[in-house]
Amino acid sequence: MTDPLAPLLELPGVIDAAERARDALGAVHRHKTNRRGWPATAAEAAVRAARSSSALEGGSMDFPREGEDGDPILAGSLRVASALDGDALQNMVPIWKRAPLQALARLHLLAAADLVDDEASLGRPRPDAGIGERLDFLAQLVTGGTAAPAPVIAAIVHGEILTLAPFGTADGIVARAASRLVATSSGLDPHNLGVPEVSWMRRAQAYRDGAAGFAAGTASGVGSWVIYCCGAIEAGAMEATSIAEAAAAEK
Repeated sequence: MTDPLAPLLELPGVIDAAERARDALGAVHRHKTNRRGWPATAAEAAVRAARSSSALEGGSMDFPREGEDGDPILAGSLRVASALDGDALQNMVPIWKRAPLQALARLHLLAAADLVDDEASLGRPRPDAGIGERLDFLAQLVTGGTAAPAPVIAAIVHGEILTLAPFGTADGIVARAASRLVATSSGLDPHNLGVPEVSWMRRAQAYRDGAAGFAAGTASGVGSWVIYCCGAIEAGAMEATSIAEAAAAEK
């Protein structure tokens, strides 16, 4: 069978960007703090990821004061982050590997619980033409349908969900979480130490422009998105290194 992502690997810069992303995350996992102390640094990474993902979705980054109602987008983003951290992550990864669409439904339920009036719509893709087929394509990719490097698969899954907006609410939070699940389940970032969301949030316009280029479907647009996402993974590894070094300094 022909690998559907093989043509992407021939585009200039894609393989190099993917290798840099992998090397950067590998170095983070070898950091002395993360050899045994990774649960604490992963927890901090999850919070930073949630706040940044919320901001990209138009939500707040600020935790509510006591007695105040919290921002529903941030609350959903934090629930998703909790599902991708610690013991909960170990429960989610097998579902992602076996039934990725079920995992996406679970992520949407967590992300959008406070954003929709119709609870029956939670976790259910919109019935628009083509959405089901493209989600099935993504499921095939992440269950062995491609030999592309994990950073490339993560970028494609991320971009496809952003483009499809399959649920109609909190799709960006779901897309970024799905990208994390690719990284975790593939062994690229097994403890979810990286925080690419911070880079995406700090360069929000570049993020939106890159997503628009991906949605256009041209080779240059898709390739640029993949390279951009790989660069964010690399930057997210630097963020993870700062978390590890801060933890070491506190000891």
